[in-house]
Amino acid sequence: MNTMNIGGYEAVITFDPDIQMFRGEFVGLNGGADFYAADVAGLRREGEASLRMFLDACERRGIEPRKRFSGKFSLRVDPAVHEAAVVAAAAHGQSLNQWAAEAIRQAARAG
Repeated sequence: MNTMNIGGYEAVITFDPDIQMFRGEFVGLNGGADFYAADVAGLRREGEASLRMFLDACERRGIEPRKRFSGKFSLRVDPAVHEAAVVAAAAHGQSLNQWAAEAIRQAARAG
């Protein structure tokens, strides 16, 4: 997966061809924090600096840095995919919710 853990926070890493640099963006925060660098060492260094600035700003403003997630979200798929998922869930002896949650859990770990 194109992620980097910095200080216990996950950042998604992409390459920006327009500026020929890597870009990191922290996810799951109550605000935006991104950073750029030409190599992995620089990316980690810049990520640490960006995170430090973000956390300091949160502390000054009394804001919780991490978003809270309810565990609920809506998903729209093609009707044929919906039907196939119901069949797959039943074949595994699970509800659609149980089956989908497990599929997402596995994909998020393996990605």
